[in-house]
Amino acid sequence: MERRKVLLREEEMPRRWYNILADIRLNPPLGPDGKPVRPEMLAPVFPMNLIEQEMSPERWVDIPDEVLSIYALWRPTPLVRAVGLERALGTPARIYYKFEGASPPGSHKPNTAVPQAYYNKVFGIRRLTTETGAGQWGSALAFACAQFGLECKVFMVRVSYDQKPYRKTMMQTWGAQCVPSPSPETRAGREILARDPHSPGSLGIAISEAVEAAVSDASGKTRYSLGSVLNHVMLHQTVIGLEAKAQLAKIGEFPDVVVGCAGGGSNFAGLAFPFVYDKIHGRAIDIHPVEPAACPTLTRGPFAYDHGDTAGYTPLLPMHSLGHTFMPPPMHAGGLRYHGMAPTVSQLAVEGLIEPKAYGQVETFEAGMLAARNEGVIPAPETNHALACVVDLARRAKEEGKEKVILFNWSGHGLIDLASYEKYLTGELHDIAYPAEDIEEAEKILERYPKPQILKSR
Repeated sequence: MERRKVLLREEEMPRRWYNILADIRLNPPLGPDGKPVRPEMLAPVFPMNLIEQEMSPERWVDIPDEVLSIYALWRPTPLVRAVGLERALGTPARIYYKFEGASPPGSHKPNTAVPQAYYNKVFGIRRLTTETGAGQWGSALAFACAQFGLECKVFMVRVSYDQKPYRKTMMQTWGAQCVPSPSPETRAGREILARDPHSPGSLGIAISEAVEAAVSDASGKTRYSLGSVLNHVMLHQTVIGLEAKAQLAKIGEFPDVVVGCAGGGSNFAGLAFPFVYDKIHGRAIDIHPVEPAACPTLTRGPFAYDHGDTAGYTPLLPMHSLGHTFMPPPMHAGGLRYHGMAPTVSQLAVEGLIEPKAYGQVETFEAGMLAARNEGVIPAPETNHALACVVDLARRAKEEGKEKVILFNWSGHGLIDLASYEKYLTGELHDIAYPAEDIEEAEKILERYPKPQILKSR
């Protein structure tokens, strides 16, 4: 019988996260005065222990025992050989995936939600606010807050709030409050609704609302928590790639290609960054972040300074961006509907260490259906983007007769996303072309900001 899974014992779980800031150079975030942000400027938004991680130059950061204890509910996650998918494609490639759908909320997001809740609790914070697109991050933070006795309020992008009602139910089950965004509860939300009462919302808007709700708490006991983009989030997620490395080493394999879907960058970074380290140090490996063609941040957006939120509350970040006023179309991969990309991921793209790809919605669901029927697990719509790239790579390997090793991140299951599969099966799901005029209009705003330097790490 062919070996389908490679497992690690609980005691083999990584004890440290990998910090890519030790191996690349980044332009600094900028404040309203155009000068680099100082740590104390972020204190109203994040606890100082997470701010220190955000700016740490240390390559390895210890994982607290309290975090490891909760990780152990689902980690280490399995590395699975996709034998069924390989057979269906008739490819000589060996396809492996890291299955992150084993966590209680069903995605990779708790890898950072748990440590963020822990560090806030240690700092004396009582309540966290956040945003969520498809609901994976919101449900993950709700779960994490429940573990540490914190209150949690989630601003969920309106289109996903309507498309995925059971994500809201998950958050409420874990004790969180979930409101659709834009909402009348914040100034940012009210301004959006005044312009467009039927706004589908966006992650940028929801971030503005969550930040505003955190900093306006007079008690000083509320902070904001982010599920992607920032350095400390990428750091926490590297437990994925570190486990994958150890699992592949057990069977004498190393990937020729690493693939992950990319919205803000968290699950892609979690798998890819430990392998980017090898590429920086001379290992030959192709690494692909995959995004929606309807929201082509890396493949279409310029590398620029921009706000991470629509209202402009956040510092200016050096990233590939479609402009913080860009309103992505209401596609079903809600977790990938974000105008910007993590600065660390953006920097790797600038340096050519990673090669971004973009796929249309129908093609991604075709790949997801193929995977579901041959691997058994129904993938999240976000994961389908990675699968579309994997299918392409596997077919190319067949054409070239090459036995490549392909590794990708199965970032979550799609059991809360079955409405999108129903639309695909009934022929109601279509490709959404990105509105070029809207992007061009949104990008004009970037011209008023400083330009990031083109830095080289090698």
